Amino acid sequence: MDGDHSYSWFLAYVMVVMMISATINKAVAAKSSAENLEAQALLKSGWWPLHNTSTGNNTSDRPCTWSGVTCNKAGSVTEIILPYDHNRQLRDFNFSSFPNLVKFHASDTGLTGIIPPQIGALSKLTSLDLSSNGLTGELPFSLANLTNLVYLDLSLNGFYGNIPPTLGQLSNLAYLNLEFNSLSGPIPPTLFHLRKLSYLGIRANVHIGGVLPSEIGNLTSLVELNFNDLNLSGPIPPALGRLSKLVRLSGASNQIDGSIPLEIGNLKYLNDLNLGFNRITGIIPSTLFYLTNLTYLDLSSNQISCSLSPAIGEMKHLTSLNLSNNQIYGSIPLELTHLQILDLSNNPLEGQLTDDLISKSSPSKFGSNKNLCGNAADLPPCLESPSETKKEGHRIKTYMTFLTLLFAFFLIGEVVFLISRRTKIVKRVEAELIDSKHGDVFRIWNYDGNIAYEDVIRATEDFDIKYCIGTGGYGSVYRAQLPSGKIVALKKLHRLEGENPTYDKSFRNEAHVLSQIRHRNIVKLFGFCLHKRCMFLIYEYMERGSLFCVLRYETEAVELDWIKRVNLIKGIANALSYLHHDCKPPIIHRDVSSNNILLNSKLQAILSDFGTARFLELDSSNVTIMAGTYGYIAPELAYTMVATEKSDVYSFGVVVLETLFGKHPGDFLSSLSSKSTEHQQIKLIDLLDARLPTYFNHLVAREMVLAVMWALACLHPNPKSRPTMQYVVQQFLVPKPELSMPLRTVTVQQLISLAYVISQ
Repeated sequence: MDGDHSYSWFLAYVMVVMMISATINKAVAAKSSAENLEAQALLKSGWWPLHNTSTGNNTSDRPCTWSGVTCNKAGSVTEIILPYDHNRQLRDFNFSSFPNLVKFHASDTGLTGIIPPQIGALSKLTSLDLSSNGLTGELPFSLANLTNLVYLDLSLNGFYGNIPPTLGQLSNLAYLNLEFNSLSGPIPPTLFHLRKLSYLGIRANVHIGGVLPSEIGNLTSLVELNFNDLNLSGPIPPALGRLSKLVRLSGASNQIDGSIPLEIGNLKYLNDLNLGFNRITGIIPSTLFYLTNLTYLDLSSNQISCSLSPAIGEMKHLTSLNLSNNQIYGSIPLELTHLQILDLSNNPLEGQLTDDLISKSSPSKFGSNKNLCGNAADLPPCLESPSETKKEGHRIKTYMTFLTLLFAFFLIGEVVFLISRRTKIVKRVEAELIDSKHGDVFRIWNYDGNIAYEDVIRATEDFDIKYCIGTGGYGSVYRAQLPSGKIVALKKLHRLEGENPTYDKSFRNEAHVLSQIRHRNIVKLFGFCLHKRCMFLIYEYMERGSLFCVLRYETEAVELDWIKRVNLIKGIANALSYLHHDCKPPIIHRDVSSNNILLNSKLQAILSDFGTARFLELDSSNVTIMAGTYGYIAPELAYTMVATEKSDVYSFGVVVLETLFGKHPGDFLSSLSSKSTEHQQIKLIDLLDARLPTYFNHLVAREMVLAVMWALACLHPNPKSRPTMQYVVQQFLVPKPELSMPLRTVTVQQLISLAYVISQ
């Protein structure tokens, strides 16, 4: 019996061992199967092409050893961080094969295509980063299945459509970034259910509109809120004051109106506040000055109307303040002297600007304040206060009166002498060169000494062809060295051309316009001769020729580097802004093209050829004949003959693109005007002049992106939606933050969307 009992125990033991062994084998097989399944999925994606499908003893073939792949102790993949590659597609990745994946990061890795709905199978995922790629399409509703998600970054892509309201189900989300896409519609109210959210970024989705709802006050964990460059309207909700942890708040470049709520003062940790370029009215609330941790404050380009309170001096940490382009009035408090950056331009401020404030900022930061005065070049001097004693003042006044009378005596004698001499000269010139029937004149200004008619003829050997350096639409251009040694350019209308009324009118028009204007970026006219026997204009000489020619020759084009090109663009903008806004009446050029932009020895832009320019009569229809160069003419002139400054704005946009692309952007303009969408995903960097290096530092990259964005705004098909040249110049002067995305990821569609919203 004992033997039987022992045998029974032995059989039981064997069965238990077999059961345990089977369980272990099953687990091992399951583990092996899971590893094999994950390995197969990784290999099928095509993202790890150097590995084979073996999962044997060779550990180098196991996914856990591959670059960017991390596994748990059980050998299951938990993290995937993709390296950069080209032409990856998310649809090639089998998400359902990774039940334990908690982290999937593929930022700036060249991903294209859409986010497949299968991504919702990653139920354990806590961190998803697909930013800075070429992804497009609508955001899938299945993202709502990722209920463990804490971090979600989909910024800097081409996503469109509405923000899925189901994102409000991601109750663990702490970071949500949807910036720099083409999303549209209102902000879904469900987003304001995300009570753990510390960062919400939705800026630069120019089709997102509607109002900022009061439910935003529910996001009490927010540390940073950025909704710049959207199309939001309506007032700032007072509930914003409930976001007591907020450190950075940016809502610039929207259509926000109404006044700033008093509750803004509750944001005691606020460090940066930017509400510029909106339609905010009313006063700056006194509670704003409670924000003693604020270092950056921008309320520029609004409709705020109030006096700049001394209480601002309580904000001891404030280093940058921009209140430009508002209706801020009164005097500037001395408490602002501690600021490092200050811009109060374009306000009705008054009083004396202290030397301390002037030393902190350039005079332009206080420009267009009619009643400001101070010791700066761009400001009128302040009236002197009375002398310390009346006696001293009387002595000074008596002495100055004596000197004034003495000076006036000698001045009168000198004037009489000069008038007498000038009269004789004028009579001699009129006798020789004025045709009483045609009203022709010869007028030359002093230029480093007197220029005589004979000097011009002698310097060109009576306009010998060997001095000719070019032929324009009318007349030829000659290079001439005057007796003083100075070199000038002469544009001469030939006799046959002079008999053509159109050429004659253009020539006289150019002399008329240029004789009345002066600007550093507009060609200087030193004199002219308008006579039936000889008609010519005398200009400053431009050593480097036209922009058109420089861009056509590789050696010269390479010398015109990116910084010089950006500065050239700014120079052209300044010239046109001067013509449109500083001349009375305004002047429209009507033929802005790369042929009519000359470059001096420093490769600076000079606008020339004013033969078709005209003064803009504000009280008339300005109907005119077609003028301009093919490829630069605004499209509306094809069906209307009404000339406006917005046709110059369009031509400027073409020239900007030509300058940066290195050639005329004809094909690109055609794609913009057609219904084709082929241009939408084109990268900006692929359009730039390939003859120059494509490496940019962050400052140059920012300036180039801004230049292209404003060029696209200037090319808006609706003339009324194009910005003014004055506004473009101002935008080049406004300090801008660094690009928050690599230049090589910026698409044309993103810039078009931003440009068109800015134009509204």
